[in-house]
Amino acid sequence: ILKNYLFKGIILEYVQDGETKTRSIDLLDLRPDTDATALVEEIQNAEPLITDSCKEHVIRLVQRLQEKLEEKEDHKFKLFKVLRAHTLPLTNVAFNKSGSRFITGSYDRTCKVWDTLSGEELHTLEGHGNVVYAIAFNNPYGDKIATGSFDKTCKMWSTETGKCYHTFRGHRAEIVCLSFNLQSTLLATGSMDTTAKLWDIEKGEEIITLSGHSAEIVALSFNTTGDRIITGSFDHTVVVWDVGTGRKLHILIGHRGEISSAHFNWDSSLIITGSMDKTCMLWNAIAGTHIATFTGHSDEILDVCFDYAGQNIATASADGSARVYNVETKKCIAKLEGHGCEISKVVFNPKGNRILTASSDKTARLWDAATGYCFQILEGHTDEIFSCAFNYKGDTIITGSKDNTCRIWH
Repeated sequence: ILKNYLFKGIILEYVQDGETKTRSIDLLDLRPDTDATALVEEIQNAEPLITDSCKEHVIRLVQRLQEKLEEKEDHKFKLFKVLRAHTLPLTNVAFNKSGSRFITGSYDRTCKVWDTLSGEELHTLEGHGNVVYAIAFNNPYGDKIATGSFDKTCKMWSTETGKCYHTFRGHRAEIVCLSFNLQSTLLATGSMDTTAKLWDIEKGEEIITLSGHSAEIVALSFNTTGDRIITGSFDHTVVVWDVGTGRKLHILIGHRGEISSAHFNWDSSLIITGSMDKTCMLWNAIAGTHIATFTGHSDEILDVCFDYAGQNIATASADGSARVYNVETKKCIAKLEGHGCEISKVVFNPKGNRILTASSDKTARLWDAATGYCFQILEGHTDEIFSCAFNYKGDTIITGSKDNTCRIWH
């Protein structure tokens, strides 16, 4: 099975000895004028999984990616709808892969499912006994939703019906982060109880507890192939775990403050970590070794991310600025300055040439990733914006605010 999960990559899913396995192929050098047939033939020579019978399908996938690359980028976003989403402030927002649906979590103990095109509420997911803090779709499929709560439980729901499939119990404190693997077989939850747990999505059972941190786990992320997971903690460390055995593979030691954010790049070779110590660090994911420390922010780093190609890193800081660093040169290539307060969230668009930031100054801003030029300010929220996201196409944005509303921008 072939899937173009992310913007410049294809995942091959195949069965070997009765076991489903995955392999990723990056297309980082793809250009609109690349000869798609010649490229696929080159890939085919190096990848025996791509047989002649599926060659045409791969060529079509590559051509679809090329069409996306050619789309014009001078799009100005307009406010489409203000959703008075919840009775109490929102905690998080998230899109499904296509962007046709999104979800909002809230202090009002619910998660709501919305239709992006119409702005209609499709379901209210009720049942948690406290704040619904962490939320996610099982992208790229999008048929399931996970909600992690301060009530120490995580629930899994049907996107279509809103029915609750499972309630995962076992954590001894609030669940503050969660993530599905890309294969949609496992769900990971991270908790203030210092542990992370891996759950079987189908059976609704706990598979393993990842113990070893000495403080709260606030960030976790699977790699693309699903055989590794990282956990970031207030104990200043990030741990790389083997998903199959639950064994600690590496402890990434170097930060002098709490970890705020940690991610793999697309091909799972690198890890980026952001910390309250005002720095961001780049690590070799295979060896667990430190590659570089990015400095320059004058206050805590609250969020970090890779672009989909893994060529650049963006950081968001409490100092009110964001920065873009190049992975290869380790240099700061752009400073994103203009927000009046701390920036809590930073994301690249799928193409990697635009950056979206959410700030306590009640605005979200769009920036040119190469120059740091701010070409649009999304205004209208009456309280801080703590969450923002692009859809897969990069032509729709959602922003979530403490003013209890969510806004859709096209």
